[in-house]
Amino acid sequence: MVCIFLADGFEMIETLTPCDILCRAGLDVRLVSVNGKEFVRSTHGVDVKTDLPLCKVDPDSVDMMILPGGMPGAKNLYESKALIELLLRHAEEKKPIGAICAAPFILGKCGLLKGKKATCYPGFEDDLLGATVLADGVARDGNIVTAKGMGVSLAFSLALCELLCGKEKRDAIAKAIMMA
Repeated sequence: MVCIFLADGFEMIETLTPCDILCRAGLDVRLVSVNGKEFVRSTHGVDVKTDLPLCKVDPDSVDMMILPGGMPGAKNLYESKALIELLLRHAEEKKPIGAICAAPFILGKCGLLKGKKATCYPGFEDDLLGATVLADGVARDGNIVTAKGMGVSLAFSLALCELLCGKEKRDAIAKAIMMA
């Protein structure tokens, strides 16, 4: 199962684009509320219905964790102790993680970017502790994919697809959506 974690103040495009692309890849994608509420409010005041609360997520069933940006959404994700515990366990098991926009700061503050290449929304670079910060729109280093922001949501999502499903599936989806 792919889990996209939502907290109030999340960026919609950075959430729904990976949800769409990974569903097209045939994956089981779930929107997970870190605050336990069924509906989570985006940065623009749009309420999105989630599939389940974080407290109901079985850590062993999570194949990939995705952290969308948006403020204060990324900050609210970071303040969830349960999410950080799950993230650290997931990283320890070397499972795939994606973070976009401001959310890579969470990975940096948790020590998950040491010795890795990463990117983020401008202004959060100092929080990518131990990372080699790239100017690229999307950066993949091992099991971690980071991205600058909403404008590269599609490239970010295709990189996540390739990480989980391989280049052939990524290319087929890119072609189907007129990206290639």
